[in-house]
Amino acid sequence: MKIISMIPARYAASRFPAKLMQDLGGKTVILRTYEATVATKLFDDVFVVTDSESIYNEIVNNGGNAIMSKKEHNSGSDRIAEAVEDMDIDIVINVQGDEPFTDAESLKKLIEVFKNDSDKSIDLASLMVHITDEDEIKNPNTVKVILDNQNFALYFSRSPIPYLRDKSVAVKYYKHKGVYAFRKQAILDFHRLPMLTLEAAEKLEQLRYLEYGKRIKMVETDVQGVEIDTPEDLERAKKLWK
Repeated sequence: MKIISMIPARYAASRFPAKLMQDLGGKTVILRTYEATVATKLFDDVFVVTDSESIYNEIVNNGGNAIMSKKEHNSGSDRIAEAVEDMDIDIVINVQGDEPFTDAESLKKLIEVFKNDSDKSIDLASLMVHITDEDEIKNPNTVKVILDNQNFALYFSRSPIPYLRDKSVAVKYYKHKGVYAFRKQAILDFHRLPMLTLEAAEKLEQLRYLEYGKRIKMVETDVQGVEIDTPEDLERAKKLWK
C-alpha cells in the first residue's frame, strides 16, 4: 500500500492572508508543517501543493517537494485531486498547511483505519478531538462534528452541535481537525462532484461528501495542537513553540 501526504497551501487565506509565510521560531509556518509531516516517517512521499510561487519556492529552496497547482480550486481537497490524478498511489493524507504541530500518533491512527479495512468499505477518514471549553465550542472557527454509533460523521458545523436543550444529558463535543485520509479514487470522485448548498453555506468541504450520501469514518485523537487561522493563533503557536 503506497501512502503519501499532500499539504494544500493557499497563499490568500481569507481570514489571515499570507499566514503560511509567517515566521514561527525562525522558519515559516508552511515549512514547519512540511518538516513535521516528513518527520513522522509514515509516508512514501510528502508534497506541498500550492497556487503560490513564494510558497513553492520556500519548500523547494529548503530541499522539499512541492507542486504548483494548474488551476484555482474551491478547496484543498480539490487541489490535491489535481495533483494525484496521475500518481500511482493508494492512500493520500491531506495535512493542513496551517498545522505545524502535526504529530505521528494521530496520523498513524488514520493509516490504521485503511490497513484494517480488508474489504475496502471505507473511502475517507478524518480526525477529531474532544473539547470542553465553552468558548471554543461556540467559536465559529472551531468546526464541530457529531457522530453515529459507529463513529461515522453525521454532520459538521461551525455552530455548536448538538444543541443542548436538555442540559441533564451528558453530551461530548468534538472538534474536527482538518486532516483527511482518502483512497485515491475517493478524492478524484470528490473533485468531480459539484458543490452543494451546505458546503457553500458553511464553507466546509467535508460537507460535500455527506451531501452526496458518502460516509466519513472519524478517529479520535488526544493531540490538540494549534491550527493557525488568525493572528491570535499565530501568537499562541509562537508561545507553544518556545
